Amino acid sequence: MNAFRIRTAPALLALAAGSWLVSTTALAGDDPPAAGLSKEEVSIPFANHRNIRDWQADKDQGLWIQDERRNWYYAKLLGPCYNLDWALHIGFDTGGSSSLDKFSTIIVPDPAYTRGREARCQFTSLTRSDAPPPKPKREAKQKGIDKKAVK
Repeated sequence: MNAFRIRTAPALLALAAGSWLVSTTALAGDDPPAAGLSKEEVSIPFANHRNIRDWQADKDQGLWIQDERRNWYYAKLLGPCYNLDWALHIGFDTGGSSSLDKFSTIIVPDPAYTRGREARCQFTSLTRSDAPPPKPKREAKQKGIDKKAVK
């Protein structure tokens, strides 16, 4: 074997081990949860027996879910769930279980109601949360503009 390779191999091995250690500790660093969210994964029992009281979309990225005891949860989705923000109703697929958890899916119907077209959006996490933020009011109401005066 080449003498140069013999001398540099331990240094390269140490450099690779050091960079691996730095990257794994950076990935393992616990980021603080967003305001109002806990980090602990939870489940909503008996979701298939009308235990879901209300829900509100977080655009196409997530979903706030309220159970019948008025506790709020936040379900983060695997990717964008198109038409979720406009959906009037959704379905919850618990995968044969009676509990809604991070392995569950929501079913969002196509707004045009074409035959059999629906979006299935997978959860990546389900955590306890505060109530969703209030929806912004329409601009005309905020400025105090009267609809009759706009005519």
